[in-house]
Amino acid sequence: MSDTKTIIRESLAQITLPDQSEPLIEALEWIAACDGFVSLKFHMHHPDTQQIARVAHKAIGGVLVSQGEQLRSLIVEYVDDAGTVLHTERLGPGPTPSTPSNSSNSTPPSNQPDQNKPQNHAQGHTPIGGLDQPPPNALDSIKHIIAVGAGKGGVGKSTVAVNIAVGLAKQGLAVGLLDGDIYGPSLPTMLNLDALEQTVLAGMLQPYAVHGIKAITIGKLVDPDKPLIWRGPMAHGAFKQLIDQTQWGELDYLIIDLPPGTGDVCLTLAQSVSLTGAIIVCTPQKVAQDDAVRAARMFQQLKVEVLGVIENMSYFLGDPDEKGAVKEYDIFGRGGAQIMAQRMGLPFLGALPINMALRENADTGEPLRNFDPATAGGPVLPQSLDALLTTLQGQVALASVRMGKTKPTLTIN
Repeated sequence: MSDTKTIIRESLAQITLPDQSEPLIEALEWIAACDGFVSLKFHMHHPDTQQIARVAHKAIGGVLVSQGEQLRSLIVEYVDDAGTVLHTERLGPGPTPSTPSNSSNSTPPSNQPDQNKPQNHAQGHTPIGGLDQPPPNALDSIKHIIAVGAGKGGVGKSTVAVNIAVGLAKQGLAVGLLDGDIYGPSLPTMLNLDALEQTVLAGMLQPYAVHGIKAITIGKLVDPDKPLIWRGPMAHGAFKQLIDQTQWGELDYLIIDLPPGTGDVCLTLAQSVSLTGAIIVCTPQKVAQDDAVRAARMFQQLKVEVLGVIENMSYFLGDPDEKGAVKEYDIFGRGGAQIMAQRMGLPFLGALPINMALRENADTGEPLRNFDPATAGGPVLPQSLDALLTTLQGQVALASVRMGKTKPTLTIN
């Protein structure tokens, strides 16, 4: 059996654009394929990018079926002369093989001409056109998409993402939360999803309705005890499917918890989703700041606005003394992330403390308890979260104006 890339390349060589004499393969710059997840990159300017992607999906899906495999996801990117991604098309699974075919007489479905459609003048090439309209984009009904990233692991990025999502929902907003940390998903624990089963309707993942939000995580789609030993294209494809094949419905906010660092998933998100902006989570110490700077520079280089920096675990809240006063301990050197944000010219969204209650509420999957002084170890944590959410929403409003999504308003009393 030929390797997958060769099979894909051969199938694309049979496709010719209706307004060009050269086959589609001439515009191909790059192929990545692993376990049914396929990514293509074309250097071309063409008005029918959607149909090109769909006919490529049909051809690749058909030829993989003939080899006893299945196309699980296809991502097609169109780039300019400088390599900048101009447009991205994402398509889901292709046909499922019934029985693997090893017959030398088997012909890939993509090469079978349709007698009811006009054929291209180039013999053996499949023309673009006559395809059904694709389903609507699952992200079209979401007002704001915010990525929560960090330069390194262990800074409480997922804790921040969960509390932001739950806090916004407490204000009456429709909020979704996507666990994009492919290799270390933590939402099953932090949202207490263990007893719930993932459901799929009409080919779309149905998010869990918990704690006032809609949530989805790859942690509920794989064996929780087995590591995901995936190469870049597999993580790339899995992340795209989580975004595009989840039935989010109408949302005011979609919060995306990214994996730490500046790898494949972060790049995929920035190039394929219209982000309102990104949040950088950092702890006060210098080693965390160094990595947070790299994460912020990555988003800036990818033309994603950095909404601001959050200093997590800024200080530790001890037990109250006899007079009820709570002592604060600056374990990691309080204020370091704020200084870093000022140095980079980025907004500082706020500082969040850590205490025993915050840890317990995360371990038991009860994030709403962090907003009640009676279950949050006192009023400091709820007040810090409320202040952070107010500042964040202000930055989102400013970013929306800059993106042209909204217009500034003036109210006169």
